[in-house]
Amino acid sequence: MSADVIVVGAGVWGTACARHLSELGLATVLVGPDEPQDASSHTGVFASHYDEARITRRLASDADWSRLAQASMARYADMEARSGHRFHAPVGALMVGASSGFGSEFMTKTLEVAQSEGFAFQGFSGETLAERFPFLSFPEGVSALYEEDGGGWINPRQHVLAEIALATQSGAQLIRSEAVRISESADAVTVHCADSTEVTGQKVVVACGAFSKAADLLPAPVPLRVYARTVAFLELEAAETQRLQDMPSFVYVPPGTDRDTYVLPPVRYPDGKTYLKIGGDPEDHELHTVGDMKAWFRSGGDTDVAALLADLLRDLMPGLRVESVSHGSCVTCFTPKGAPLVYPQTDRVFALTGGNGAGAKCADEVGRLGALLVSGHGLPTGQYQSDFRP
Repeated sequence: MSADVIVVGAGVWGTACARHLSELGLATVLVGPDEPQDASSHTGVFASHYDEARITRRLASDADWSRLAQASMARYADMEARSGHRFHAPVGALMVGASSGFGSEFMTKTLEVAQSEGFAFQGFSGETLAERFPFLSFPEGVSALYEEDGGGWINPRQHVLAEIALATQSGAQLIRSEAVRISESADAVTVHCADSTEVTGQKVVVACGAFSKAADLLPAPVPLRVYARTVAFLELEAAETQRLQDMPSFVYVPPGTDRDTYVLPPVRYPDGKTYLKIGGDPEDHELHTVGDMKAWFRSGGDTDVAALLADLLRDLMPGLRVESVSHGSCVTCFTPKGAPLVYPQTDRVFALTGGNGAGAKCADEVGRLGALLVSGHGLPTGQYQSDFRP
């Protein structure tokens, strides 16, 4: 099998890149395994989109991440309509943090970005915050910015399926296998898969998230720091779900800290139950090897961290009635500049990785940037501050 471009990695960024490449008219092959049936016994690679809800918002403390989100969110409706996969829930998004003192830079920068970008938002503090969101309780000295138009959450599983549907509509081919090695010659590049499938093309994009660090994929080590993350799921019964039906997604940086906690509103999961989700580990635990990453995904997360997160959410939502608490594992990967990595390592091999904890909502635009670069169009000038290199 041959292609103009092979995209390795069928997560939120790889599928988006494949979609845009195929819509540019390039013969595109997307290579990546499906979600494992049993994560606890899986020995292959993992992706971080195995979930039902991730926050989407234009509000951000960094202008580039805001612009990446704006561009992606502007295409959500078209993607849903053309693919038949609905993934966007515009329930609103709230950013909350200290008004002054240590940690207040989060809100200061978020306000500056929102004002400079010119999209609609509302500000709240004190009694106005409590009145607008009566099911949430924050300490004194915080302020909030609320994005009602389009903010909320996306379903990353459905987002991936939407991108795949659009890519295949434009002629892309999907190979559900794990790439284990990439070899480059003078006139081609070949992706070698675990099931012995080989795909040869003119160029290849490695969009494997944290697993872009795997040996034998990229010719040079990709500069990523990968951290273990635990998320807690708080099960709600029907009456509590109904009570919280107007709840937005929110990100919260408690006064006196510089670490954020994020919360997703009630979302129905494949097991038929409805959960609130909270994430935000109190400490960083770096994962250095692919073996470390696989073991972490199989572990299902840290029980103690999950309990701490559940208690924090109960503090933020007094009177919350919870049926059960469970937890899961994922990873986040950070780049030297805090921006995505979209760059060539050779004339034929390109890296597309580095979500920095903000990648899901921005996936379609990051994928488009990768497609523009690989196809020879180049990255847009003047739109972003970063050059997306290490």
